[in-house]
Amino acid sequence: MPASTITSLETLRTLYGMPGERAVRKELGALETHSRHFISRSPFLVLATADALGALDASPRGGDPGFVKVDALGQLLIPDAPGNNRIDSLQNIVQTGRAGLIFMIPGIDETLRINGDAVLSQAPEDLQACADARRLPRLVIRIQVQQVYMHCAKAFMRSRLWSDAARQPRGQLPNLGQIIREQTGLDVPAETQEQMIARYQADL
Repeated sequence: MPASTITSLETLRTLYGMPGERAVRKELGALETHSRHFISRSPFLVLATADALGALDASPRGGDPGFVKVDALGQLLIPDAPGNNRIDSLQNIVQTGRAGLIFMIPGIDETLRINGDAVLSQAPEDLQACADARRLPRLVIRIQVQQVYMHCAKAFMRSRLWSDAARQPRGQLPNLGQIIREQTGLDVPAETQEQMIARYQADL
C-alpha cells in the first residue's frame, strides 16, 4: 500500500480536525417535526445497503411526494415498485438488516439522511399504507430509524444540480439500450429514447 494512503483513524482525524458542536448535535435518534415534514415532501431517495460480505449497493427510489410513509411508531415504510428483478437492495436487507437513506426534494439543496435497521414486510397494514392509485406493493421496506439528520447544501450548490443551467440534453448520451448493447454484447432491442419511455410507463 502506498505510503500516501491513510490507514488509521488517528491520521484521518489530524487531517480534518474535530467536528463542531452543531455538526454533532444535529444527529437525532428518531424522527421529529422537521424530518417528518421533509419526508412528506420528498419524491426521491437513494437507498444504500450492504450484503453479509460488505459488498455495497445504492439504489434510487421514487414516487409521488410523500410516497414513503411514517407509521405510528415513527418507522419508515418504503413501497417496493416494479423493477428489473435484480433485487440487490432487498437481498442485502435480508442478509444484514441495515439500510441508509438520503431523501431529496427537487429545488431544495439540503437533504435528509437516515440510517437504521431494515426488514422486508408483507404485513397487510404496511402494504395498504403504501398503496396508491397504481398498485398495492408486493412488499414494503420497514426502517427503524436510529440516526437522522439534515445534510448541508454544499454538494448541491457545488453541482448546481437543480439549476436549469446545469441541465444537459438527453441526446448527449446514447440511450440505455445502446449502452447495454455495447457494454455486454447482448442483442437488446434497438429502441429510441421515446420507445423506451413508452415501455416504462406500464411499470411506473
